[in-house]
Amino acid sequence: MTSSVNTGFSRRALLGIFAATAVTAAPTMSKAFGFNRGAGDIRRLHMHSARTGETLDTIYWVDGDYIPEVLDEVNHFFRDWRNDRNHRIDTRTLDILAAAHNILDISEPYLLLSGYRSPETNAMLRARSSGVARNSRHMVGQAADVRLNGRSVSQVARAATACSAGGVGRYSRSNFTHMDCGPVRTWGG
Repeated sequence: MTSSVNTGFSRRALLGIFAATAVTAAPTMSKAFGFNRGAGDIRRLHMHSARTGETLDTIYWVDGDYIPEVLDEVNHFFRDWRNDRNHRIDTRTLDILAAAHNILDISEPYLLLSGYRSPETNAMLRARSSGVARNSRHMVGQAADVRLNGRSVSQVARAATACSAGGVGRYSRSNFTHMDCGPVRTWGG
C-alpha cells in the first residue's frame, strides 16, 4: 500500500528552490553533450527575446532529468512571434546554448533573435535574403540565432564551436551567432 503526502510544494517549486542555491555551484561545461553527472548538476537558460520583450531565466535540467513544465515554457519562448506558433525545441540545441553561455562566463542573457520559424515565416525570410536556408533547422526547432552585447560574434561562435556538438554560423555583419544541433560544422565570418 502506497501513501502520498501533499507537502504543498510542487516538483517544480522544489526544483526552483534547489536551483536557486545550485546556480552558483554550476559546473563548467566543456562539451554540450558531455556534462558531468552528480549532485547539483544543472543546465540553465538565460535569454531575452528581442521580438516579444520576454525574458527567460530558468533551470531546465537537473541531475539527468529535463523538466517537462520548463521545456513547455521554453517552447513558448522560442515560438515564431510572427504567427504565435509553438514547436518543440530540441533539447540538444538548448544544451549547446547553455554550454556555450557557461563557457563565456557571462551573466548577461542571450538576446534571442530567432528560435522556431514556421515554414511560412522561413519562406518569407528566404524571399528577402539569400542567407536563409530552404530547409532551415529553425523550422524543426533545432536552431537559435543569438547575440550577446558583452561578447563579439567571434567569441560566441568560438564558445559554441568548443562544444563540438552542432552547427555554428557567424553573422558578423548582422551581429549574431547561429547555433544548431545538426552535424558539426561552421560557416560565416
